[in-house]
Amino acid sequence: MNTISKPSKDALAGLKVIELAQIMAGPTCGMMLADLGAEVIKVEKINGGDDSRQYSDPQINGISAPFLMLNRNKQAIALDLKSEKGKEILFKLIKDADVLTENFRKGTMEKLGIGYDTLRKINPGLIYCSISGYGSDGPYADKGGFDLIAQGFSGLMSITGEPNGAPLRTGNSIADINAGILAAFGILAAYQHKQQTGEGQRVETSLLEASLQQLYWHAAIYFATGESPGPSGSSHILATPYQAFPTGSDWIIIGGANEKNWVRIAQVLGHAEWTEDERFITNSARMANKPALITMMTEILATRPAVHWLAEFDNAGVPAGPVNNIGQALMHPQSLAMGMVVEQEHPVAGAIRTVGMPVKFSKTQPRYHRPPPRIGEDTVQILQGLGYTSSEIDELIQSGTITCVSGNTVQQPTAAGE
Repeated sequence: MNTISKPSKDALAGLKVIELAQIMAGPTCGMMLADLGAEVIKVEKINGGDDSRQYSDPQINGISAPFLMLNRNKQAIALDLKSEKGKEILFKLIKDADVLTENFRKGTMEKLGIGYDTLRKINPGLIYCSISGYGSDGPYADKGGFDLIAQGFSGLMSITGEPNGAPLRTGNSIADINAGILAAFGILAAYQHKQQTGEGQRVETSLLEASLQQLYWHAAIYFATGESPGPSGSSHILATPYQAFPTGSDWIIIGGANEKNWVRIAQVLGHAEWTEDERFITNSARMANKPALITMMTEILATRPAVHWLAEFDNAGVPAGPVNNIGQALMHPQSLAMGMVVEQEHPVAGAIRTVGMPVKFSKTQPRYHRPPPRIGEDTVQILQGLGYTSSEIDELIQSGTITCVSGNTVQQPTAAGE
């Protein structure tokens, strides 16, 4: 497992990001930038903060595990952005920031008085990244964004699951996660432009676009034939045998995506003659006779346990692997060797583990130097850096403009200040 990394040259050192996004898509973007050295200041609501902090199951010592997963390496400040004093603080943060990220419904930022047209007057070099449900144009632009709805709207649910089965969402929040990755990609492209010209710009992506991007092969079929592919279970839509199979013990994956591997598969299963069978002699023939082929293979695979078949396929050079559960995948020696499990110490939750950065660098490795922040954990320090005095900070606490942490105690607004 990766513990907190040794200091290294940070790829994004000097990049300052103000994160107004919450839950998953925006925080995914912010965490990836922060892992590579960007200064990410998470701006949250004064009461409750990021909605993912309220997820009650599971928790680690009373702290939301979903929040912990996506917010390492960030500083946290809690502001009432509906108040003039709260907006004033945000404006001061924006003055020397490079990036702002937000994932509110269209028009919300403008109603708060902190939309792009307002903020770029304060900082013309600002890169303003919006993650929405359906983008800023078109008949659905005003609708809110939800991963499940995006998966259905985009067609992803129509191709997920078994043939003739009910539509299914993918097991993960693919629209949210991919939107966060695309946002980081867009921000870095805009940052490169800013480095060359000094100009900021607006960057947008959406859950719908993040879902539609997943349809490359399926879109190729539709554009070529006019037919919309349906669900195909674990199998590939263009090649076979390429899917999950039950064995005498557990399920395994076999990847026969080309003719060489198909020949090896037939040999391992003890039926080299299948490669001369007219039903299976080419990939097109195998696709046309897929049910028969899968039935024949399954009957043979059922005679031995998974460990036997995986060893045989590995020795023959056939792509194959187990169908792991989440724990088996995360804690596998290969995942650990790749640094995909990160250990940190949180002041309240204690020892925590999160998923590591999925990109490796020879010169600028990611660092995991800060655990996920408590709500308002860095409010005082950030305000002091903006020139606020202790008495001014106390006044902001009492007025309900900010939330901060004193020791292990979160100082929330008083009843009078709410």
